[in-house]
Amino acid sequence: MRYLGLDLGTKSLGVSISDRSNTIAMPYKTLRFEEGHDEVVLKDLEEIVKEKKITEFVLGLPKNMNNSLGFAAERSLRFKEKLEKYFCLPVRLVDERLSTVEAEKILITGDKSRKKRKKVIDNVASSLILETYLKQKEGNNEK
Repeated sequence: MRYLGLDLGTKSLGVSISDRSNTIAMPYKTLRFEEGHDEVVLKDLEEIVKEKKITEFVLGLPKNMNNSLGFAAERSLRFKEKLEKYFCLPVRLVDERLSTVEAEKILITGDKSRKKRKKVIDNVASSLILETYLKQKEGNNEK
């Protein structure tokens, strides 16, 4: 079993991957697309899924701070449906509130310039989403 973490934005998709033991989430790459055309990344994801033998997706669900679902969450839910239909693989949703903020803090601490942060923030955020899922899964297995 191997997981692919995804952070969907309006023009990019951050991608991260779990290690073989499913304990560590590593940033992998950022895929770009035109706003409103997120389906174009499915072919790129297909290559990654085949090459890395991915068995499940973990997609960030950007809930509002009051736990409601807004426009961004609806976009992620539509993308989840596209992934399930295209790949016939499970797609797990993970609350990603503040993952981009946390990713920004990590990159600033690492002394990345604003220009460099912009290039990698989505895949760092996707690794935080995947890491959250792996920790939750590990915690459930301990019970």
